[in-house]
Amino acid sequence: MITVLYALLYYVAFIVFAAGVAYRVWGYWKTPAPAVIPTTPAPVTRTGVVWRMFKEVAFFESLWKSNKWIWIFAMMFHLSLWLILIRHARYFVQPVPTLITLAQPFGKYAGIFFVLGGLGLFARRILVSRVRYISSPSDYLMLLMFILIGFSGLMMTFVNKPDVVGVKAFFLGLMTFNWQPLPTDFGVLVHLGLVALFLIIFPFSKLVHAPGVFFSPTRNMVDNPREKFHPVPWLPSIDEVVYDEPPGKK
Repeated sequence: MITVLYALLYYVAFIVFAAGVAYRVWGYWKTPAPAVIPTTPAPVTRTGVVWRMFKEVAFFESLWKSNKWIWIFAMMFHLSLWLILIRHARYFVQPVPTLITLAQPFGKYAGIFFVLGGLGLFARRILVSRVRYISSPSDYLMLLMFILIGFSGLMMTFVNKPDVVGVKAFFLGLMTFNWQPLPTDFGVLVHLGLVALFLIIFPFSKLVHAPGVFFSPTRNMVDNPREKFHPVPWLPSIDEVVYDEPPGKK
């Protein structure tokens, strides 16, 4: 019964996650951005924009310039998350690639820094008045969910180790529609339940900024308003504009 319940839950979670993210990205893609509003100093070439986006996505350049201690927690949180995702990829492939095998020891301890980074970002929303003012309940709940996911994962890694072979068989079975029994350890059920809930909530939350950052006009635009005309889609073209005669002129 548990296997069937979690199998159906993960099918629903994956469909909601994939369809929801695709819908949000499509909305970003179709939203007009005629005004040239890159945050200055901005690059004046497309190559410069690509380099700027890379630094922003990989190193949080603007956050580094604005607040160093928040940057530390943000980098700790996000880099640890990437290592954790790489480590968890072993549950979905067989045989396991060398890169994923080499990442196992690093991903194992990345969970500690992931939780610490989450706690730091959670404390920021409470202790920094201007951030607390613009924070909604969902902001706290999403961070709390991340912390609980990380904590439950650490418990399984260092305290009560589950049957990882059985967990892998379960997920490989989901991918081939050949369901295998899911280990019923309490830690496994809590951890996987929280992850499924996260996948379902993701497309409807602020976390969708992950793909959304690539559509931010303040970051992805070339600073060339003088060199290139940027038409507004909902207004007539410049050739169709009819100008009124100055007052008194026939």
